[in-house]
Amino acid sequence: MSSETKTPLWQDQLYESLRRNGVTLFAYVPDAGHATLIEHSAQDPEVISVPLTTEEEGVGLLAGAHLGDKRGVLLMQSSGVGNCINMLSLIAIGRFPFLTIVSMRGDFGEQNPWQFPMGQGARPCLEAMGTHCYRIETASEVVPTSDAATAMAFRSDQSVAILLSQRLIGAKNF
Repeated sequence: MSSETKTPLWQDQLYESLRRNGVTLFAYVPDAGHATLIEHSAQDPEVISVPLTTEEEGVGLLAGAHLGDKRGVLLMQSSGVGNCINMLSLIAIGRFPFLTIVSMRGDFGEQNPWQFPMGQGARPCLEAMGTHCYRIETASEVVPTSDAATAMAFRSDQSVAILLSQRLIGAKNF
């Protein structure tokens, strides 16, 4: 009888990386690109999983979490970045760490024309607000990028975004 060891999917590895690095608050607007992270956070009794009505609420929530000595992450789609610009501008002034994971639209294989403008504008908008952006194209980049981004955010009090490309998550036809 052979024992098979199943290799975790990159989504599972991303969740494990965040948890290993002390993230205990997951704020999100529901999104198919983040479904696995949302599901894991909702089932994990050691974390708080908070659905939001708009992405900008997550910025304030994570600032409050930091004041309470907690680490959090905001999960959003690239279209949600546009909803957060004013709140993102306050991160540097408030000098608090910020970590977001953005599922990108409007790039590799995109089939919905409405997703292109913000998909192409998300990174420049984040960078204009002082957020360091790290794009992931392949599964092998997930853990090292997550570990580095989490350390940068929480040990150096920086605003950091991990951008999950459509090449990684798969293009949607809606």
